[in-house]
Amino acid sequence: MVPLRRPIVAGIGEFDQWPLVLVDVETSDGVVGSSYIAPYRASAMPAIVAELRDLSDVWAGRPLAPADAFAEFGKDLNVVGIAGLSMITRSALDMALWDALAKSAGLPLVSLLGGTIGPTATYNSNGLWRHKVDTLAAEARELRDEGGFGAMKLRLGDPDLRKDLAAVKAVRDGVGTDINVMVDFNQALGYGDAVRRCHELDEQGLYWFEEPIAYDNVEGYARLAGKVRTPLQWGENFYGPRDLFTYLRGGAVPYAMADLMRIGGVSGWLQASGLAAAAGTQLSSHLYPEIAAHLLRVTPTAHWLEWVDWAHPVLEDPCLPVEGTVTPSNRPGIGVTWDEKAVKKYTVAT
Repeated sequence: MVPLRRPIVAGIGEFDQWPLVLVDVETSDGVVGSSYIAPYRASAMPAIVAELRDLSDVWAGRPLAPADAFAEFGKDLNVVGIAGLSMITRSALDMALWDALAKSAGLPLVSLLGGTIGPTATYNSNGLWRHKVDTLAAEARELRDEGGFGAMKLRLGDPDLRKDLAAVKAVRDGVGTDINVMVDFNQALGYGDAVRRCHELDEQGLYWFEEPIAYDNVEGYARLAGKVRTPLQWGENFYGPRDLFTYLRGGAVPYAMADLMRIGGVSGWLQASGLAAAAGTQLSSHLYPEIAAHLLRVTPTAHWLEWVDWAHPVLEDPCLPVEGTVTPSNRPGIGVTWDEKAVKKYTVAT
């Protein structure tokens, strides 16, 4: 459980600490592949750890072949469901296996996947939560200056429209109109309220409206997209590439977003990015900037990388933004190395 520099206050809850599950996979050659996931609820960690140990036993002694493991884990878990905790554990192991494979090849992950190291456009998602409006202007300036950002995310969805409008104004007062402002509702609205709210906010020059309604309301998103001018963003809660396919087939919104913990790690992302490319849909990342920085470089319709520093307390050499971009590590693997003293400090019993 690591401390958050800025507490989260949103429709998903309020957090001043963030749960992380750290995964190490060791090969017979002594190479260690590492990854992490952030399951939001600390109470879920014991179940995730138990499933990780189960899947690890399944793959013990098998080849270092992430694509094969990802497929095998899907078959093994099908009887209990392939979404939820099943996909979360598959993703965690998948990312660690890819890290080990890239390290064994002596290549950064992006190079192993056929891409080049370079910057990706990034927005700062480290603040602007649903707290007091009078703090937002100063916080927006801080977020802009942390890494030369030209884009940031604001959370909306207050029951009172006037508070949402005041929040947007405060951010604009803080950083002006040259900064791209994405807004995230965290599924806070019903469909009817979303129509009214998004109509009112259409005049604010916002970059996108993210998840105004329940993520699984595919028809609702398609209808809402036809009623507002600001593009809708959607997808962080999709479990696996098949969910993304359902979204794309519904023709709901022009922007998609994938969360590595839910989409299926590196293997799931690669499948999802192919679907997005075929549909011509721009694909952004959700959290996990260290790994997403590699994957967006091999994503044909790559859009925005979401930057947060929530795992930094346990990382020895975290990736940092420069002039509003993030560049993947040039070290072999994905570039995740634990600060072992910090890990020991923040470890909790499961």
